[in-house]
Amino acid sequence: MTTDRTWGEAAPGGRLVAPEAPPVPHPIMIHHWHHLTFLHWRYPAHVVQTLLPPGLDVETCDGSAWVGVVPFLMTGVRAPFTPPLPWLSRFPETNVRTYVRGPDGRSGIWFFSLDAARLPAVLAARAGFGLPYQWSDMTVRVTPDVGVYRSRRRGPGPAARCDATVRWGAYLDETRLHPLDHFLTARFRLYSVLAGRLVAANAAHKRWALRRGELTYLRQDVVQASGLPAPQGDPLVHTSPGVRVRIGMWHPVLTPAG
Repeated sequence: MTTDRTWGEAAPGGRLVAPEAPPVPHPIMIHHWHHLTFLHWRYPAHVVQTLLPPGLDVETCDGSAWVGVVPFLMTGVRAPFTPPLPWLSRFPETNVRTYVRGPDGRSGIWFFSLDAARLPAVLAARAGFGLPYQWSDMTVRVTPDVGVYRSRRRGPGPAARCDATVRWGAYLDETRLHPLDHFLTARFRLYSVLAGRLVAANAAHKRWALRRGELTYLRQDVVQASGLPAPQGDPLVHTSPGVRVRIGMWHPVLTPAG
């Protein structure tokens, strides 16, 4: 299990800034992620570790592991050099995730579940990438002040829902962000298990324009459906208008001596 991390890179004046994304010169997919809300709760590290595959260690920050629920809207989903399909390339998604270190020493995200509203995308991601996508009825509605997310799972996993209403807050000055803000959001590597092997892919995008958010309504059990205890207390809330993302190819994860 990894030790507590101070997340960020030194900048002039001694402040911390979010690390830069790794380059993805030859993406296999291009996405736009819009109207994101990051809801995060503290968890004991040993509780999260029991749900990780061999080779991954939970990362902690500020004395805890963290589990996030992240609803948003995907648009422009396409392979390089192909146009997005009007219906298939636009849909809501909600993921349940935690933060890990791989046997190669690199940090990333482990997804407990990903709900999406397009069955072909769910089937392709499960078969091609080993990601635990679930088919759900979902909507995302936004105004200049509020984001409203609704999700009810169809399958193939256990029934679950995530309904949230979030009031957008003020933009955060990057010079005043804390290491925890970066730890929870500045993540550019995904882990999965494909054909029994641990694999990883990079996701490149610009630094988030982060805002605070006020959670005014939440009814969810997607966290519990992942095998975790129900989260306790109010979550830490961040929001963002979004980013354009380049997803790299999956590759096997090797240890430094591998």
